[in-house]
Amino acid sequence: MATPTPTKTPVEKSKRSHSHHHRSRDGSSFSSSLSRFEAYNRLQAAAVAFGEKLPIPEIVALGGQSDGKSSLLEALLGFRFNVREVEMGTRRPLILQMVHDPSALEPRCRFQEEDSEEYGSPVVSASTIADIIKSRTEALLKKTKTSVSTKPIIMRAEFAHCPNLTIIDTPGFVLKAKKGEPENTPEEILSMVKSLASPPHRILLFLQQSSVEWCSSLWLDSIREIDPTFRRTIVVVSKFDNRLKEFSDRWEVDRYLSASGYLGENTRPFFVALPKERNTISNDEFRRQISQVDAEVLRHLHDGIKGGYDEEKFKPYIGFCSLREYLESELQKRYKEAAPATLALLEQRCSE
Repeated sequence: MATPTPTKTPVEKSKRSHSHHHRSRDGSSFSSSLSRFEAYNRLQAAAVAFGEKLPIPEIVALGGQSDGKSSLLEALLGFRFNVREVEMGTRRPLILQMVHDPSALEPRCRFQEEDSEEYGSPVVSASTIADIIKSRTEALLKKTKTSVSTKPIIMRAEFAHCPNLTIIDTPGFVLKAKKGEPENTPEEILSMVKSLASPPHRILLFLQQSSVEWCSSLWLDSIREIDPTFRRTIVVVSKFDNRLKEFSDRWEVDRYLSASGYLGENTRPFFVALPKERNTISNDEFRRQISQVDAEVLRHLHDGIKGGYDEEKFKPYIGFCSLREYLESELQKRYKEAAPATLALLEQRCSE
């Protein structure tokens, strides 16, 4: 009954996906998308009430501690909540249930209670969100006398500027434990991440910063152990603007973008750069800066590289906007595929 695992889509399919998303930015399509998302959530909740464990379409974000995972999550949410400040200290998975709600002009965030399935009161302050994540982590680790816990923190975010996505953010891979932590903390984190990423219905979102060469990647082999052929892995090269400065000719940039020889012929990485400014800015300004960085990267590839680059082959994989649309389309597809089996199971249980 597990949902089919995703395969890498060719450029043509990606282009169709992109055009579909541009068309779907009207109100009726948004309403339809939200209705599907909420309907599947209700189906899932009903199935869980019957004691069933079903493969929920989800994305697992994984990567090293400095590979830009926290910045990507904030960009997907469409607002900052200082997640970077707690990332170094968090040792629990964070499940972000993003719900696109056109009426939520400001983010509405609620945390699921630690010992029940009920959600608490809305959290408004961005700093409060970070404080809750940090305090809950510290309290649980103190109670269990462990350095890492697999028990997730669950946050539901409703916002007009976030997509319908469920992402499991995992603690970043580390080479050595922090001061005061057990020496086996890196192994504990790796074991936890592998456990979260192993269910075949989950899509893996693997981040690696652009300064790292594929041949010397610290974590690529760990991802291969989970998903040997990258059938359900989406690779994201983060901080792409840092690497962009090194290219001058088309052959250099095309060779880099192809990642040939390391990821296989059917795996196309996405290349993403995000705003570096960490000063306090409005949510609107944050999203404007994200779009601006996307535009600057594409402009540099087109005008700043001698001969440009292979736009037909690589443009669908450049920029945060391309990645966001691809992720949303993949999850929507999986919700649609999972719904009939879930409904059939419920009908079977009700007739028993």
